[in-house]
Amino acid sequence: MSLVCAISNEVPEHPCVSPVSSQVFERRLIEKYIAENGTDPMNGQPLSEEQLVDIKVSHPIRPKAPSATSIPAILKSLQDEWDAVMLHSFTLRQQLQTTRQELSHALYQHDAACRVIARLTKEVTAAREALATLKPQAGLVAPQAIPTSQPAAAGAGGEPMEISEQVGMTPEIIQKLQDKATILTTERKKRGKTVPEELVRAEDLSKYRQVSSHAGLHSASVPGILALDLCPSDTNKVLTGGADKNVVVFDKSDEQIVATLKGHTKKVTSVIYHPSQSVVFSASPDSTIRVWSVAGGNCVQVVRAHEGGVTGLSLHATGDYLLSSSEDQYWAFSDIQTGRVLTKVTDESAGCALTCAQFHPDGLIFGTGTADSQIKIWDLKERTNVANFPGHSGPVTSIAFSENGYYLATGAQDSSIKLWDLRKLKNFKTITLDNNYEVKSLVFDQSGTYLAVGGSDIRVYICKQWSEVLNFTNHTGLVTGVAFGENAQFLTSAGMDRSLKVYSL
Repeated sequence: MSLVCAISNEVPEHPCVSPVSSQVFERRLIEKYIAENGTDPMNGQPLSEEQLVDIKVSHPIRPKAPSATSIPAILKSLQDEWDAVMLHSFTLRQQLQTTRQELSHALYQHDAACRVIARLTKEVTAAREALATLKPQAGLVAPQAIPTSQPAAAGAGGEPMEISEQVGMTPEIIQKLQDKATILTTERKKRGKTVPEELVRAEDLSKYRQVSSHAGLHSASVPGILALDLCPSDTNKVLTGGADKNVVVFDKSDEQIVATLKGHTKKVTSVIYHPSQSVVFSASPDSTIRVWSVAGGNCVQVVRAHEGGVTGLSLHATGDYLLSSSEDQYWAFSDIQTGRVLTKVTDESAGCALTCAQFHPDGLIFGTGTADSQIKIWDLKERTNVANFPGHSGPVTSIAFSENGYYLATGAQDSSIKLWDLRKLKNFKTITLDNNYEVKSLVFDQSGTYLAVGGSDIRVYICKQWSEVLNFTNHTGLVTGVAFGENAQFLTSAGMDRSLKVYSL
């Protein structure tokens, strides 16, 4: 009887037996296995070379291997080797794919961690700036104010300097806003007790008719007036912004164009007339806000507060600061004396373009409309969103605060006007318009008695009763702007038919 190695299944040259498993092994094979593992290969129990017992046998005659005796056996051996190589290659490919997936997951986690760190760093920086700006009494360092005496620098060729540096809200600016708000609140409460004697009564307002129409203010090749405002100190001066990229100042009493201001590279969508200076402001989808001198007929400042098109513009009651909203989802507060951006804020949770903006009469809060039908109320000093008014469906197209400080009117692409009570933070009246009515402009008169709506036509409502007192359909295109004269002595409108119209008794 011949001995067979339990490892190689061949006749061993130097047989030995393991006392642990009682199996026979080729000595060189079992020694190598013990050196690597230290156990018996058959049952895994500890085993050392000293425990092995040699077996004394006569010199065996080893038969030739079957693989060396026939061609079919050799071919089978080669086939087995090839199969083994292919299986090994397949295993390696599987391991490579698993490693790639693990690496991709690790890189994704690393990228997400970097984003979180960047956002937290930004929030910490913003919080530190807010503390430094709003609480200097705590011993924090506040940003330095820009000297108001600094002139608006002009570049070569008379082009205005374009400034976009954000300098922060200094304590001096915040105090100035607070002082102005205190004065305005006191005056508003006094005015709110009585209606001005000169104010046109509702029965007289309902008798208004068109008294003039002017169609030559803007280019006929690119028709459309997109924005309208009146000079507060001289309501004969009418300011318009057109699809032809021009800003026009028109004197309706003389029926003459005072100035045509050119500089925007896209249509002009918002215009404002300064209440006490011969200065006007305009905004455009070309991402710029321009400050113009009416007397000089030129642009004196370009404010680049946004990266997207500017959608809304509002002048603070001090006459020194501009509020702007943009498609880049930010609102900005800029100093018109220096052209510098004081602060720029977005609602990161919303992630939606702003469509319009308007200051409250007191100037410490303001409202913005969004493309996802939200109205947001902001605290200017704290630069925080303090209230939201949901309810519209479709982008908000216009908002207007009443002079009494309590009402907010909003219009959107849902053919409705909503009235909100700022004291109770709720909608108390909804005016449903005709189907497909497009609201483009909302404005209260200075006394807060009437609300004018411009869009598919012109409508004027008397506040509190919210009943319609007049309706004009003189425009052949959409009405994009309406404005009341002093004490509602007249009403003016502009539209996509390129005409400026005036209504009165």
